[in-house]
Amino acid sequence: MTALLKTIHVACRQLGLDDDTRRDLQQAATGKASLKDMTPAEQMRVLEALKARGFKAGFKRASKGRRTPAGRADLRFVHVLWKRLGDAGALKKPGRDGLNAFVRTRFEGKWQAVPIDIDAMTDAGQINDVIRALKSMCARAGVTLQ
Repeated sequence: MTALLKTIHVACRQLGLDDDTRRDLQQAATGKASLKDMTPAEQMRVLEALKARGFKAGFKRASKGRRTPAGRADLRFVHVLWKRLGDAGALKKPGRDGLNAFVRTRFEGKWQAVPIDIDAMTDAGQINDVIRALKSMCARAGVTLQ
């Protein structure tokens, strides 16, 4: 099954269309009731008809090898600071693994529990501690925050 066909089926589920209603929509959009009998251009017309009915495509998956951005703005700022430090050559181990190792070694004694991954953090005070530590590192390394 192609990605386009999968998207059409997802759209139908999202809109709550049963098979008969979907086939009627396909017939109206292309003159064909079966998706398998349609060309890719006709399948796109079906998808456009579903969008006109209110289908909104969900979030795209992150490209292979990349994670989705952190859900919290303060955590995204932590990642920005860490990347700037890495780009400036101020880190021995740039990247996500290095950031997680930094948080563990720096705050293990201060906090009761240290998360395995920085993006799992929810305590604003702890995240602020990490931001302050990274800002201090930036100041020492001459990394500008603007």
